Amino acid sequence: MKKQKLNSGEIAPWSGEYNVISSNGRVVGTVNVSKGDRMPPTQSSGDHFEYAE
Repeated sequence: MKKQKLNSGEIAPWSGEYNVISSNGRVVGTVNVSKGDRMPPTQSSGDHFEYAE
Protein backbone atom coordinates (compact mmCIF):
# COMPACT_ATOMS: atom_id res chain seq x y z
CA MET A 1 0.00 0.00 0.00
CA LYS A 2 1.40 3.41 -0.96
CA LYS A 3 1.99 5.91 1.84
CA GLN A 4 -0.67 8.57 1.67
CA LYS A 5 -0.28 11.80 3.61
CA LEU A 6 -3.49 12.96 5.25
CA ASN A 7 -4.07 16.25 7.03
CA SER A 8 -6.44 17.07 9.86
CA GLY A 9 -10.04 17.17 8.67
CA GLU A 10 -9.52 14.90 5.65
CA ILE A 11 -11.55 11.69 5.30
CA ALA A 12 -9.83 8.43 6.29
CA PRO A 13 -9.72 6.05 3.29
CA TRP A 14 -9.20 2.96 5.53
CA SER A 15 -10.04 1.92 9.07
CA GLY A 16 -7.08 1.36 11.33
CA GLU A 17 -4.11 2.92 13.00
CA TYR A 18 -2.51 6.05 11.59
CA ASN A 19 0.88 7.44 12.62
CA VAL A 20 1.13 11.14 13.39
CA ILE A 21 4.20 12.41 11.53
CA SER A 22 5.87 15.67 12.59
CA SER A 23 7.19 18.25 10.14
CA ASN A 24 10.70 16.75 10.53
CA GLY A 25 9.48 13.25 9.60
CA ARG A 26 9.35 11.62 13.05
CA VAL A 27 6.47 9.55 14.35
CA VAL A 28 5.09 11.51 17.32
CA GLY A 29 1.96 9.46 18.02
CA THR A 30 -0.76 7.19 16.68
CA VAL A 31 -4.55 7.41 16.36
CA ASN A 32 -7.23 4.88 15.47
CA VAL A 33 -9.67 6.12 12.84
CA SER A 34 -12.59 4.40 11.12
CA LYS A 35 -13.01 4.55 7.35
CA GLY A 36 -15.05 7.61 6.39
CA ASP A 37 -14.31 9.55 9.60
CA ARG A 38 -12.40 12.81 9.57
CA MET A 39 -8.79 12.86 10.73
CA PRO A 40 -8.44 14.54 14.14
CA PRO A 41 -6.53 17.76 14.84
CA THR A 42 -2.77 17.55 15.33
CA GLN A 43 -0.71 19.43 17.91
CA SER A 44 1.38 21.28 15.31
CA SER A 45 0.33 22.76 11.99
CA GLY A 46 3.10 20.94 10.08
CA ASP A 47 2.04 17.46 11.26
CA HIS A 48 0.23 14.94 9.05
CA PHE A 49 -1.00 11.33 9.20
CA GLU A 50 0.14 8.17 7.41
CA TYR A 51 -1.52 4.77 7.56
CA ALA A 52 0.47 2.43 9.81
CA GLU A 53 1.07 -0.80 7.89
